[in-house]
Amino acid sequence: MKRLCFFLLFLSFVANGQDAINWVSVIQKVKPSVVGIGLHTPMNAPSNQLQGTGFVIGNGKYVATNYHVIAEPLDPEIVQYRAVFVGNAKNTRTLRAEVVGIDPVHDLAILKVEDVLTPLKVGTDEYVPEGTIIGFTGYPIGAVLGLYPATHRGMVAAVTPDAMPAYNSTQLSINMLDRLKQTFMIYQLDATAYPGNSGSAMYRASDGVVIGVMNKVFVAEGKENALSKPSGISYAIPVVHLRELAAKYNINI
Repeated sequence: MKRLCFFLLFLSFVANGQDAINWVSVIQKVKPSVVGIGLHTPMNAPSNQLQGTGFVIGNGKYVATNYHVIAEPLDPEIVQYRAVFVGNAKNTRTLRAEVVGIDPVHDLAILKVEDVLTPLKVGTDEYVPEGTIIGFTGYPIGAVLGLYPATHRGMVAAVTPDAMPAYNSTQLSINMLDRLKQTFMIYQLDATAYPGNSGSAMYRASDGVVIGVMNKVFVAEGKENALSKPSGISYAIPVVHLRELAAKYNINI
């Protein structure tokens, strides 16, 4: 009996070790394709403003992110342009970026840069099953913590309509009613994300293939508690909608 218990413990140790090795491998594979999205204002100090996360797709010249990350218009009174930040806080390359495609309904956008970066593989249009183990790498609280990509993991908890519940009718805004009319299915995740993770690639832990784009978290006690009391419930847009947006602009992913 003692030998059997020891053998089972040994198998558990090996399995856990293999899991760690797989995470190390997949993170190393994903990180070179993770970029920051923001603004570059040459006359400001600091000149770079990080607004969210993106990831490289297609031929290496395109970056996917959320629409809400780039929705704020540029300031026409100053020299300012959209930027993609490559590397980390100690060694950052700032690339000028052009918005080439937007999909406000599905909260997606595609930017283009001149440099060729390392793209991630994007999965098929089929939804992955609930229970799929996932990871996402991005810049949580990037404005404070800086350009250092961090990885979080979890699983697909549900495939659910893209409609945040309202506690009562007074919370139903015009925008929320419009979204209810255009509802579509998204991934609900058992994973904790933070401001700054918007636009991160959500990928299968087994192979690093992108299956969704992180776009929001459920906050139970107001936005001011998003950091101090995270709910652990996050959402991601399935890649079928990213594929549709890319195809609309003849981008092969």
